[in-house]
Amino acid sequence: MARKDLAQAKDAKQDEFYTQLTDIEKELRYYTEHFRDKVVFCNCDDPYESNFFKYFALNFNRLGLKRLIATCYNGSPV
Repeated sequence: MARKDLAQAKDAKQDEFYTQLTDIEKELRYYTEHFRDKVVFCNCDDPYESNFFKYFALNFNRLGLKRLIATCYNGSPV
């Protein structure tokens, strides 16, 4: 994201930037063997909006996860 975009977001008070699902996939592909039989805890504002939660939920069986846990705040719009 360009510096100009960050400055505009700061001025508009729109400072929520989410890690893209494609970026998560590109990075975590190197660590697939480390997730087998593990519990993943996603501390996120809203698991329905979190790309990390989405990645682990979509790849739960392929990664061989034991459990996926997510937290969220009570005011979630979903």
